[in-house]
Amino acid sequence: MEFEDDSPSSGEEAVVVLGVVAAPGQPIGLARKLVDADLTEHVQTSFPGARWQIEVVEASVVQPPATDAQIVDAARDVLLEREWDLVVCLTDLPLHVGRRPVVAHANAVHGVAVLSVPALGPTGLRQRARATVTGLIGRLLGADADDLRDHQKAPSKSPLRHRVRQLGTDVDDEGTAFTARVLTGNLRLLSGMVRANRPWRLALGLTRALTGAIAAGVFALVTADIWLLADTFGWVRLTGVAVGSIVAITATLIVGANLWERGSSRQSREQIVLFNTVTVITVVLGVAAFYAALFVLATVGALCLVVPQVFGDALGHDPGITDYLEVAWLTCSLATVGGALGAGLETDEAVRDAAYTQHPADSV
Repeated sequence: MEFEDDSPSSGEEAVVVLGVVAAPGQPIGLARKLVDADLTEHVQTSFPGARWQIEVVEASVVQPPATDAQIVDAARDVLLEREWDLVVCLTDLPLHVGRRPVVAHANAVHGVAVLSVPALGPTGLRQRARATVTGLIGRLLGADADDLRDHQKAPSKSPLRHRVRQLGTDVDDEGTAFTARVLTGNLRLLSGMVRANRPWRLALGLTRALTGAIAAGVFALVTADIWLLADTFGWVRLTGVAVGSIVAITATLIVGANLWERGSSRQSREQIVLFNTVTVITVVLGVAAFYAALFVLATVGALCLVVPQVFGDALGHDPGITDYLEVAWLTCSLATVGGALGAGLETDEAVRDAAYTQHPADSV
C-alpha cells in the first residue's frame, strides 16, 4: 500500500493535538507528572509523522455513578469543544468492557480513550500509565495489535505515520471535496474502525428490536393476505420493500439514539465526517446481518408452517420453492419494519453500546 508524501503541501507543520482530561485528585496529579516528565517526547517518538501537542485539563466530566458510555460521551464533548484531535480521559471510576473489568479501553470511532487510574495498581504507576496511554493512542489511530508491532519495527514505513500526518494536517477544502479527501485518505482507518465495531453483533444487543421483528414475522408468516401479496409483488417490488425496511430500521437507530454527530468548527470536521461515516456503515452492516438472519428463519418457518395445500388454495396454483422464498422475503421485510418499531423503544445507551465496541488496551 502506498501513501502520500509526508512533506507539507502548504509549508505548514502538521500538528496533532492530544487532549488529556483528568479528574481531580490522583488522576490530574498523574497526568501532570506524565507531561512534565517525557510523555510528549515519548509519544512523538512512538508515532512520528507530525508534531504532537498535549493539553491537560482538570475536569470531572461525569458525576458518579456513571457508565463507560457516559464517560466516553462526555470526553467526546470536551474533544469537540476544544477542537482536539484525540482525547485520553483519566478517571478514578472503574471501567468495564461488557461485564469484564479492565484498566483502560479505546473507542477509535469517537477518538476517545479512557484509563482508570486506580486500576493501574499501587506500584510503578507512572511507567504503567505512560505505556498504557501509548497503547491507547495507537488504538485511537485505528491500529490493531499486529499494526502496532509492525509500527515498532519500522515506524517510517508504517501506515500509522501516514495516519498521524493526515490527522495533524489542516485543510481548507469545502463541501464534497473535503469529504472525499477524508474518506479516500482514511480507507484503512475506516475499515479498521468498522471491523472493530463488529457490526454483525448489533442486533444481538437490541432486545426490543428483536422482539418486534419476531412478533411481526410470526404474524406475517401465517397470514394468507401476505402470501397473496408476495405472489403478486414480483422481484422488483420485493426488493424495494426490502431496501425500505433496512433504511427504516437504520434511520430509527441513528436518529432515535442521536448517533449522528454535528459540528461547525473547521478543525473538528474530519473527526465528525469519519464518525458519521463509520456510524452509518456499522449500522447498515449490522441491520443487513439482522435481515439475512431473519430471511433464513423466515424461509425455515415458511417451509415448516405453511401447509402446501392451504398455500396452494390461497394462491390459486400449486406452490413451488419460489413461492415459499417470496413469502419468506416479504415476511423478512415486514419483520424488519417491526424491528424498527421495537428499536424506537430502545434506550440511547443500549443502542450506543450495541453499535460501538470498546476494546481494552493490550498493554495492561
